[in-house]
Amino acid sequence: MGALFIRDIRLGLRAGGGVLIGILFFLAVIAVIPFGVGPDLKLLARIGPAMLWIGALLATLLGLDRLFQADRDDGSLDLLIMAQERHMLALTILVKCLSHWTVSVLPLVIASPLLGLFMNMEPPAIGATTLTLLVGTPAITLIGAVGAAVAVSLPRGGLLVSVIILPLTIPVLIFGVSASYGAVEDPAPFLAPFLILAAITLFFAVLGPLAAAAALKSSTD
Repeated sequence: MGALFIRDIRLGLRAGGGVLIGILFFLAVIAVIPFGVGPDLKLLARIGPAMLWIGALLATLLGLDRLFQADRDDGSLDLLIMAQERHMLALTILVKCLSHWTVSVLPLVIASPLLGLFMNMEPPAIGATTLTLLVGTPAITLIGAVGAAVAVSLPRGGLLVSVIILPLTIPVLIFGVSASYGAVEDPAPFLAPFLILAAITLFFAVLGPLAAAAALKSSTD
């Protein structure tokens, strides 16, 4: 599993254009917001956590169709499906999700504090938003594995992946934004939505790979 993790990271870095596109898309989403809402710095600071979460969500969806694409192109995906039992295939998918998140999504989390400054956010809001992105974005990748497994055999499955998984990511978005606001707004709680966000990630860390393994198995039948 460690060798698979390192291999997928190398493949992801080798196809570096996808990572760069995600970061540029994230930057573009945040950069156009001041032009739409005006130069009100207080308004930008108030909507900053939500905008960072929406931008990170859309940028993450942008690259999920590549989760199994390289393995499908070189034929190794069929070997993985045929050679492993379903529970072992689920573990393999979990490792692939972790490597995909490390290469494609972690740079978005690292870039979010700089974009938070662009939105005139206070340091506590930037720290809370970055922390919630770090905890919540793995859930988006794990959910996306199911959509990517369903659409892996389709020639243009990128849009289908987004359509399938976007409704499932709404709870992640809700609790991520709620926890971010709870760290800076006194009446709003931080710990409760943050713990729910962490629980969602752990839940999909179990359910997501199992569902994706079942989808891959059915696609080869």
